Amino acid sequence: MSDQEFDRTTVLGKVMMVLHAFTIDDSTLSLAELARRTSIPKGTLHRILTDMVTVRMLDRTDPGYRLGGSLFELGMRASVERSLLEVAIPFMEDLYVRTHETVHLGVLDGTEVVYLSKIGGHRQASAPSRIGGRMPVHCTAIGKVLLAHADKTLREQVLSAPLARYTPRTIVLPGPLDVQLDRIAAEGVAYEYEESATGIVCVAAPVRDGEDVVAAISVTGPSHRFRPDNHTSSVRAAAEEIGATLARRSSLLRK
Repeated sequence: MSDQEFDRTTVLGKVMMVLHAFTIDDSTLSLAELARRTSIPKGTLHRILTDMVTVRMLDRTDPGYRLGGSLFELGMRASVERSLLEVAIPFMEDLYVRTHETVHLGVLDGTEVVYLSKIGGHRQASAPSRIGGRMPVHCTAIGKVLLAHADKTLREQVLSAPLARYTPRTIVLPGPLDVQLDRIAAEGVAYEYEESATGIVCVAAPVRDGEDVVAAISVTGPSHRFRPDNHTSSVRAAAEEIGATLARRSSLLRK
């Protein structure tokens, strides 16, 4: 990336200058060397470096600074999500052809669903989803199926916090939601009936990579014509096919 691709006068621009000061041959750079490479005044640079250490973009060492663990974690996550998308999109397209309704792929991020991909949507009422968008886990089919297969600590965190109401049908009591999550875990499928937005219904199934649930796929449509239970087998099949392909890819990469 060239310097012209970001504004060197902004804080973000200066952060990018610091990151790009590290070359493949650099494990650690001193404050003086970073100042030389970035042309940022040392006082300003020191404040920026301190903030970058706080958020683990950099690690402080005796000789100076090195790239931090959070950058590695973000890079690994981006790589995993890119691989997931490469595998999932053909199956999502096939599911869209079969249903002619909106198909989503989502992953868990804390107590929220992040939508990685969305196909279709021109025939249905407005749904509260977009690529890169987020929704709380308790009010969407994708969110509920991911939460049902998440660790116990996360479920307890969600159930112990206030559950926001988005429509009259949003489940906002922890007891009924907990019971529903147990059923979803047992059946391997989740439904939403106008819980995130009025007029929207949905069916979702978990995507596994080996034993781990790494994502979920869903089909969403308007309540006046779409019957989620009629598409359960198709959504499950798509989720299983994505999971099987991920497993084969992982097996090949290990060889």
